[in-house]
Amino acid sequence: MADRLAALFTHFAVRAETFQSGPLCGVNSLEPQAGRGQLHLVREGGVEVHHGTAAPLRIDEPSLLLYPRPLAHRFVTDPSCGAQFLCAHMGFDGGAGHPIAVALPDWVCLPLAGLPSCEPVLTLLFAEAEATHCGRQLMLNRLFEVLLIWVLRELMSQGRVESGMLAGLAHPRLRGALVAMHDAPQRDWPLEALADAAVMSRTVFANTFRDVVGCTPGAYLQRWRIGLVQKGLREGRALKHLAADVGYGGEAALSRAFRTHTGQSPREWRKAASAP
Repeated sequence: MADRLAALFTHFAVRAETFQSGPLCGVNSLEPQAGRGQLHLVREGGVEVHHGTAAPLRIDEPSLLLYPRPLAHRFVTDPSCGAQFLCAHMGFDGGAGHPIAVALPDWVCLPLAGLPSCEPVLTLLFAEAEATHCGRQLMLNRLFEVLLIWVLRELMSQGRVESGMLAGLAHPRLRGALVAMHDAPQRDWPLEALADAAVMSRTVFANTFRDVVGCTPGAYLQRWRIGLVQKGLREGRALKHLAADVGYGGEAALSRAFRTHTGQSPREWRKAASAP
């Protein structure tokens, strides 16, 4: 079976930065940081999680709380005993446009007891957090990155993503077409070829793709290509090389598609993306 997550993490990296290991007592507010989400592990103790005007989320068992995009939130715990946390900022390449960040809801809360496959990495994380070995911070950061992959696996295997890219990757047939587009965006992908990759008829594939992923295969392919171009522009690559990489006939064709998708020319977009 083709690796459903390989191209995502190859082209759009995720980098963790651990910032909390230990108790949080009373009220602790976390402000959104541009281009970064957060991953919290509540190891012990109760906590109320507030998201603006919505009713607070109550956590009373060891749990994982993932914010794929910047979102202000507030933890309220017992002022004297608090709750034990292990937390990391998650830097998604491309910020809010990262395919995984886009595909997930604003926040995800999962009891650790419901993530049995994650137990090995959680055990390593907690052991490293309690130790004083050299390289501790680096190890924690890498383990949080590994944990995110485990969590995505669990979300897909448990059917916790109902629409969008991850739902498509969790689908036993559609995953073949999505992986094909991710791995070879430069190829011409007529509907028949994608249906063959999914081992489905043309009509059934088109209807199922739209129902599960939420757009047509053609629209999805263009979004994936433009995302790769935006990544290349941030890295300073020339537009003519990017056009060849993602299957456009030249700079003019890519520029037209880019403007249709973003409302800006590649030059305008790059200037805005590089502004402080």
